[in-house]
Amino acid sequence: MNKFINMILLVLFFPTMLVTIYVGFDLPLGFLKVSGANLPFKEEIFLGLGLCIFILNIRRSVRRWMGVNIVSKTAKFKWTSTVAKSRKTRVITYLILETCVMTFVGIALYKVSNYAWAPSLAFLIAAFDNLIFSVLGGVTNLYKVGLSSKALIVADRDVILLYFTGLRKVSIHQQSVYFDYVKGLQLSFPSDCIPEDKKPEFFKILEENIDSEKVFFSKTK
Repeated sequence: MNKFINMILLVLFFPTMLVTIYVGFDLPLGFLKVSGANLPFKEEIFLGLGLCIFILNIRRSVRRWMGVNIVSKTAKFKWTSTVAKSRKTRVITYLILETCVMTFVGIALYKVSNYAWAPSLAFLIAAFDNLIFSVLGGVTNLYKVGLSSKALIVADRDVILLYFTGLRKVSIHQQSVYFDYVKGLQLSFPSDCIPEDKKPEFFKILEENIDSEKVFFSKTK
């Protein structure tokens, strides 16, 4: 989900950047027959782009915070653990990088044209949310993995929710655990999110909570 949203944000960024440069530097475009400063509905265009960027980032933010909130309720799970230290470090690093990029983009857009305040603000709000999420993740046990009788949830930079309903096969390959469902659906989660010393216990409880008559559990790595 996080990669998908980042891809959409990248797609939205390019037209936003082009329109900002066009308006900010008052560039002439022959086929539009109007210069950037005189572009009609430019406020509405920037507002629309800003709302799209804001909605995407809010959707990601809500999903993240809901995920960590759910997995923090340890009484609802048969097994829980904070993510492995190496995974936590990598998650925080990526979050900080995203924060720096979004902060730079937000400031740059507004510097080029103050008409771009809406997309600029959307990126800066997302950067602030990322910063809070990374700081809290660094000083607390915010990022966790939870295993219940019905599903597995991994909540850190992204939220991965894997239900056991319709599951047909669980297999381990390199750094991922694959869940194969009916109708050819395959989902996965990174096994490196689980601390090494807790992996035997995790896989034991996972195997106990899936129907062995319907689900093939492959332990071959």
